[in-house]
Amino acid sequence: MSFRFSGIDHVQLAAPEGCEAEARKFFVDLLGWEELPKPEPLCKRGGVWFQCGSHQVHIGVQKDFIPATKAHPAFHVENISELRDYLLQKNVNVIDDDARADEGVKRFYLNDPFGNRLEFLEWL
Repeated sequence: MSFRFSGIDHVQLAAPEGCEAEARKFFVDLLGWEELPKPEPLCKRGGVWFQCGSHQVHIGVQKDFIPATKAHPAFHVENISELRDYLLQKNVNVIDDDARADEGVKRFYLNDPFGNRLEFLEWL
């Protein structure tokens, strides 16, 4: 083949109309991600973009929004225990999962403000 995949550019999560302020509060204020400017032609669609490590997470507005409660992105974290403790102190509901502990993976889930499932993991 003359083509090759080099990775993921971004992950898009759906959210309801008017989600931008709440998305900023969660992804910037709580998680500490950087907001990215959207290209001007896309601004009229609503939503907001963030940087997470070397990847981007785009929050896109979807009419008739239904949260993704099973499908989810998984984010690598260094010092996941510290993140977990921090989130618990902020009263965020963390769902622990040790199903991959025998592989050396520590992980947990939580829901974003719109009900989308997010996974956070660290290879120990």
